[in-house]
Formats: sequence, structure tokens, C-alpha cells
Amino acid sequence: MAKNIVIVGAGNAALCAAIAAASKGANVTVLERAPKAERGGNSAYTGGAFRVAYNGAEDIKTLIPDLSSQEVENSDFGKYDEEQFFDDLCSMSGYRADMNLIEILVSKSFETLLWMRNQGVRFMPSFGRQSFKVNGKNIFWGGLTVEAAGGGLGLVNSLFKRCENLGVKILYDCKVIEIIGNHFATKGVIYETPEGAETILADAIILASGGFHANTEWRTRYLGKGWDMARVRGSRFNTGNVIEAALKIGARAHGNYSGCHSVFFDDGAEKFGNLNNLNQQKNYFTLGIVVNLNGERFFDEGKDFRNYTYSKMGAEILKQPGALGWQIFDAKTINLLPDEYRTPRAAKFEAPTLEALSARLDGINQEQFLKTVSEFNDAVDNDINFNPAIKDSKSTRGLGINKSNWANKIDTGPFTAFQVTCGITLTYGGLMIDDNARVINDEGFAINGLYATGELVGGLYYDRYPGGSGLMSGSVFGKIAGESAAN
Repeated sequence: MAKNIVIVGAGNAALCAAIAAASKGANVTVLERAPKAERGGNSAYTGGAFRVAYNGAEDIKTLIPDLSSQEVENSDFGKYDEEQFFDDLCSMSGYRADMNLIEILVSKSFETLLWMRNQGVRFMPSFGRQSFKVNGKNIFWGGLTVEAAGGGLGLVNSLFKRCENLGVKILYDCKVIEIIGNHFATKGVIYETPEGAETILADAIILASGGFHANTEWRTRYLGKGWDMARVRGSRFNTGNVIEAALKIGARAHGNYSGCHSVFFDDGAEKFGNLNNLNQQKNYFTLGIVVNLNGERFFDEGKDFRNYTYSKMGAEILKQPGALGWQIFDAKTINLLPDEYRTPRAAKFEAPTLEALSARLDGINQEQFLKTVSEFNDAVDNDINFNPAIKDSKSTRGLGINKSNWANKIDTGPFTAFQVTCGITLTYGGLMIDDNARVINDEGFAINGLYATGELVGGLYYDRYPGGSGLMSGSVFGKIAGESAAN
């Protein structure tokens, strides 16, 4: 007899779970809090990049069979093997992450993308955002080579199409407010609709509704003072209500509740993510410098590839006066910036000279800004060639805060500044799961019939986050949750 499975949420993780369960013959109902026009969870707001372990160009060609011979010839995909992926997740968490979950994530990453490809998701190389052309070749960097065609929206639309073909029932405007059961077992959920409360019973429930990044009160409670000021990069529906419902029946809280993924966000952007105006983050600060209202730099912009540092930048700018700053570029690097720097409403300022630019930056200490740029330029090592595709060691010397790589003089007009603030992407705290994606209770045992995947799973990320890990982990544990629930 086919099992009845309810999935809470409708992002990448939820839809992978739905496809996996339906493929095993289960009757699947998806409860999406958002209206249909805003469906897709945080996944819809991403660039669609996946961090996956691969051993070279042949693996990339397996994932992307429609790669042309010219694209292969003109690309250096390098490799990003399981050992490197595992090491990145461990080290960037300060070795606090759940090693069992990381091992599963890494070892199943490649096969899960192959499975997704067979479900109708088309992948392509991240030419526009994760490679630089050096000597005529696209050089990929930072372990992030593959993205879904059409970005996050393309990804979720492909998964929705597959769900519909499998007969998955998707209900919109459904906010889950209670899980029916206790810390031993569950049997259904209660959810609110515009017409009133409804109850649905199920043999298994899969929670995949994201974290609490859109909950202003929870951000301040868990992340600390000032986090109520953050802009929400993604879905406004991820408020932690499902985490709260699970904790009420005895699920174990797990992971870094005081940590989150936050980025430099365009100060001209709206307070919440807008599917009609994506890519408001500003992540290529590695190619220039960043200054605050005092006109001073406040971190090493070239410490590492942006994939390994960008998820802490929102927290860094939030600490600065007014939670504001400017990313500064000159004519030598402005054309290397990707499309996220060309979005409508961008808080962008241009001028032919640095003096004229400083006059356009409202509230900045102009004198200190010009001094900062002058001292930076004087400290640049001119003996090393600039190469954005590697950690080139082109640095500054003698500054209070040196730039370790990609340090070009800012001396060629016109000059451009982008005003940035904090944008929060996802929170790291959530629920504990086991190897089969079953939710664990406070006593350390699996709750019968309750599973979880996606951003509400705790224990994967602490301190920093390697770009592309979220979609990959959601897919891996979504597939595991769906198959486990159906079996």
C-alpha cells in the first residue's frame, strides 16, 4: 500500500524529497506557505550554483553532456575532489560540523546531481560568475563550477515540472502551525489557509521549509544586536515557524543558532527578496577595496576566493557605522564584475576622479577616504602580475590591514562605488537529523515518521559557508529523506 507523505516547503530540498518519494510510489502532498507566484523558497533567489565533488573535465562533461568541444577546449575546469570538499566544510565550520552528515553530503554530491539531471534539471558551467578568462581560457576557481540553467528559478521550475509529471499534489498559501504527534512519533500537521485551519494526516512528514532569516525578532534573539537591521536576501516566508513546531513536540535543536550566511547587499535593494529583481548581492569585493563611513578599510578583501569569505561579509558591514560601506573599483577591474553589479536600482556612483567620487558618497569622511586610497596604492606590490583566477599573492605591504591577493592600484578613471549594507541569506541553526534524514528528539532517538532537509537542518555550517553547499546539501538530504520516508 502506497504511503501518504506530506512535505512542508517547496524549495529545492523539498522538491527533491517529493520527487524521490513519488518515484518510490508514495502519494505526496507539498504544503507551500507562499502563494504560487512566490513559490520556490530561498532556492528561487539563488544563482543556482552547486558545490560538487568532481575529478576533472570528464566528470563535468558527464554532468553537462551538451558541452560543445569548443567550450571544453577553451576551459580549465580543474578538479575539486571529495577530500577537498570535505576539508572545506570541516575547516570552515571550525571543525564543529557533523562529520557523518558532511561525509554523506560529499560522497553523494556527484551522484545526486546525475539523478537530478535525469529528473529534468539541466546543468551548465558557471562561466559568468565562477571563471575568469586568462590567456584565452576560462579558468574556474574556488571549487564552484556547476550551476543550474536559469539559476535558482530555472532549477525550481524544472523540479516543479517533474513533480507535476509524477502526480505530486502542491498546495499554496499553506502555513504549517502544528505537527500532530509527540517526541516518539508523528501522524500529521495542522496548517492555516486563507479559508481557515486544515488538518492533513500522513504516514511520514518531511520538513523542508528553511530557517528563520526572515524573522526579525528571532534574528535579534539568536544572532544578536543589530540584526533587525539586515535586509532579507531571499524568501520572506522563512520565519522559523516549522522549526518552532518541531521543537514543541520534542525535536532536538541543533547547530549554530547564533550564526548565519550574510553578504554585502546593494543598499538600493528592497527590504525583502524580489523574484523580479534578483542578484542584489555584491560579492566581488575581492577585485577592489571596501571602505566604511569613516573612509577606512576594515578587512582583508583578498584573504581568499570570495566563495570562502563572502558569507561573513554581511556581519562585517553590520558592525560598521550606519551598517553601510562602499565597494570601490577603477577602470582596470570594473569590466570583470558579473551581472549582479548591473541590476536595476543599484546604489552605484561613478566619477572621473577619486575626489569627485568621494563627493558623491553621502556621509563619508572624504579626506580619510582619499588618504586610504592613496596609502593603499602606495602599498601595492607592483612586481607580481594580477591573476584573478588564482590566489596570486599580489598584495600590499605595511598597512594596518593588508590585502593578501588581487591588490591592484585604484588609479585609473573612471572610478565606481557601490553602496552596500547587510543582506542575510540563511540561518545555520535548526533541527538534528540522522544519516537517513530522520529528525532526532531530545533523548537522542529518531522521531518515527518525521524527516527534515534543507536549511532547517542544523549542524552543517558554523562560522563560514562554502558557496554552493546549500543547494547541494538540500538535494542530497532531500533525496535521502524522500526515499527513507517512502520506504
